[in-house]
Amino acid sequence: MSDSQVTIKLTNGEALVLSHWLEKLQTRDLGRVVDDPAVWAPIHRIAGTLDKTLPELFAPDYEQRLEAARQRLRPKD
Repeated sequence: MSDSQVTIKLTNGEALVLSHWLEKLQTRDLGRVVDDPAVWAPIHRIAGTLDKTLPELFAPDYEQRLEAARQRLRPKD
């Protein structure tokens, strides 16, 4: 079996929220939450790809952009 690549498409807001969550996961809880070290490599790869493609991560209003994206993605009651 070959390791063909998989493409995942996210909106900018989805990518921003996911990037923030992955950053927290990697710096705090990865070893506790992810019990199989084989999963760590793809998590780090996804996080790294998001970091490279999201200029918003370095914007002065990052927190506001993140919160706006969270609000848009939360289910409406």
